[in-house]
Amino acid sequence: MTEELTTQSLAAGIGERLSLSTATKPEVSGGVIGDSNVCLPGLLLAGFVEGFRADRVQILGSRELSYIDSLTTDEREASLARLCSPPVPCVIVADGLAPPPLLVELGNSRGVAVFTTPLSSDRLARELASELEDLLAPQKVVHGTLVDVHGVGLLFTGKSGIGKSECGLDLVANGHRLVADDVVCVMRTRRDYLIGYSTELLQNHMEIRGVGIIDVQAMFGTKAFRQRKRIEVEVKLAVWSELSDYERLGFEEDTSEILGIEIPAVTLPLVLGKNIIVISEVIALNYLLKLRGINAARDFDRRQRDAIAREAGVLRATRGDDE
Repeated sequence: MTEELTTQSLAAGIGERLSLSTATKPEVSGGVIGDSNVCLPGLLLAGFVEGFRADRVQILGSRELSYIDSLTTDEREASLARLCSPPVPCVIVADGLAPPPLLVELGNSRGVAVFTTPLSSDRLARELASELEDLLAPQKVVHGTLVDVHGVGLLFTGKSGIGKSECGLDLVANGHRLVADDVVCVMRTRRDYLIGYSTELLQNHMEIRGVGIIDVQAMFGTKAFRQRKRIEVEVKLAVWSELSDYERLGFEEDTSEILGIEIPAVTLPLVLGKNIIVISEVIALNYLLKLRGINAARDFDRRQRDAIAREAGVLRATRGDDE
């Protein structure tokens, strides 16, 4: 699981992008954000507290501020007190408007950070929800190489030194796109997709044993790299062993589990002279065919059964015919 996301870390990470300005005292750091949805708390301001999520970022736009301005002094105090009790992580006043002085006062006293931004409340809600979904998504780090092959995210895994980076480099040289090498950051989205990406430090770079660090984008062009890709198939590179029973027909489909999500997995035994690049492309294309309902192994099995049935029918028909 990902670490707790605080208001302070959110502001430090995307505050400049969202044009956030702090209205409360610098020492007011805000609380922990626990949900990627944002809230425009119109109902709460009006007094309806049922179902209110205090762990969400609260956004006040022109409509909410107009409503607050229409209240009497006592009503305004009660309304803003509800917004800040229990303490919400932070309140962002959008549409380039100034926050009510009472809101800033409550924020300072109750530890609720108050920000302002010139962005519209609708645009802020969209962009912030998208950022929060990534920041709050369950994440983990996988040791491997992620490559976009024919639009399919292939995650190459295996023991250190087996050739994951070299396989990725060969694919890039063959026109495919590197996503991450060595350290693959994986996050699970709300739609239960696995998205892989590189760390900022290693982005565009690969480590090739005997050569060193190379810059893939500088060497092969901008089309050789993409920032993130859905992980769809894990390719497990393994040293060939005569004692191992490798899948030959494809009737049994293996899977891997990452962050609670199962994806197809293929174990690829390595021997001298084996064309891993072509096989990797075949794995990607075969995955795309299966998405369209085309399964070569099952089709072959059906044709074989049909052929056996036809042959058995011919034998029954000719049995006892001695002429």
